[in-house]
Amino acid sequence: MTDAPSLQPRLPKRRGVELCLLVGAVLIAVLGYCATGLGRTGSAPPDALRHGAGLGVLALVAHFAVRVRAPYADPLFLPIAVLLNGVGLVLIYRLDLETPDDQAAFTQLTWSTLGVGLFIAVVVLLRDHRVLSRYAYLSCAAALVLMAVPIFFPAINGAKIWIRFAGLSFQPGEFAKILLAVFFAAYLAANRNALAYTGRTFLFKRLQLPTGRVLGPIVAIWLLSVGVLVLERDLGTSLLFFGLFVIMLYVATGRTGWIAVGLLLAAVGAYAVGSVEPHVHGRVADWLHPFASVEAGHGPGQLAQSLFAFAAGGMLGTGLGLGHSILIGFAAKSDFILATAGEELGLAGLTAIFLLYALLVARGYRAGLALRDPFGRLLAIGLASIVALQVFVIAGGVTGLIPLTGMAMPFLAQGGSSVVTNWIIVALLIRVSDSARSPRPTAADTGQIAAVVERELVQLSDVQEKLEKGRPR
Repeated sequence: MTDAPSLQPRLPKRRGVELCLLVGAVLIAVLGYCATGLGRTGSAPPDALRHGAGLGVLALVAHFAVRVRAPYADPLFLPIAVLLNGVGLVLIYRLDLETPDDQAAFTQLTWSTLGVGLFIAVVVLLRDHRVLSRYAYLSCAAALVLMAVPIFFPAINGAKIWIRFAGLSFQPGEFAKILLAVFFAAYLAANRNALAYTGRTFLFKRLQLPTGRVLGPIVAIWLLSVGVLVLERDLGTSLLFFGLFVIMLYVATGRTGWIAVGLLLAAVGAYAVGSVEPHVHGRVADWLHPFASVEAGHGPGQLAQSLFAFAAGGMLGTGLGLGHSILIGFAAKSDFILATAGEELGLAGLTAIFLLYALLVARGYRAGLALRDPFGRLLAIGLASIVALQVFVIAGGVTGLIPLTGMAMPFLAQGGSSVVTNWIIVALLIRVSDSARSPRPTAADTGQIAAVVERELVQLSDVQEKLEKGRPR
């Protein structure tokens, strides 16, 4: 007789751990806010208590939403997001002190509030992440529309990625990341066997290309998205979508050859675009020779100023409010926000920030691997990979590891669209982790149990029929 599937053992909810970590995250952000004021003026900002109370209320409301609707979720996602968001507000406020005519901290706090509101809405309203797989092609269409709309708006800083309306501006491409992750996860989950076990083999049988009927639709969608982004000169997001596509394809098929092909195509594409597009060629030249403008007597450029800021920070930093990273220029609060963290918090503070990102990504991967359904597994890994790729691309650009591309550091950098999108990503990861750790039977478990019961009844019926035939009359 077949054994019925057993439910996973009951795990602790750990909502109390989450609450304690949230208190610590809010305290760190408030102390950083006070330290910035002390470093600049010798006294704490007069609105420090109000700032701390506002951040604390947001964190507490989000915590209660998780406690009620996702009680078995990973207890680290929400505290990490609150801490990174709080540190980002501190860094933006610190740079606002150098730019009285360009105040961004309050706007960022407003966007953060909206992000937390959408976080709560996702946690409360989305009871099962598998519902999203039903809207795969709708998500794909919406993502392409969101990416195409900025083409009809004027370029800002060389890229057409913004929509300005009624004094507000946002990047639709930020929301397209989540929608494309949902589409990739749903399509790859539905066709994973055909992708892994059909087609012809290449490269000493290390790579097996699926048939065009299976691979064609997802490649077409990816090419359309990347093509639109190239037209908009948003090569950072193009690189992110390409990396997301390769990672999820590798996870779905389990074939390492896709990694090699992805790296090769990325190198060829980067060389081609860098040779043809002047805007990209200039960034590559700055990456290869960051101090060329200094040697020519024109003063340091943005990348050179960023490297100077990291060098000035040393191991422990100059202290909040005591750096000079504002010399970087217009992108100090967005693309180069890490330079301020590196100068004023030092290598120690920068390492702590990177460890927070690493922990967030690792817990996302862990939640995905713990799931039974392929769609949830791919969705969790895709969402965590979006965060990982953004951090790598931005940190690598501002430190001179790779050419700089315009993107926002998750939760830290100025950018309303970015902070809202990242809060939605954390909400989805919480929903997935709750499903992975919850002992409650899912629809898949119920269906499996019903199938086992049906087989057992059939076997009992057969045994009874044989007994009836063998009974003497």
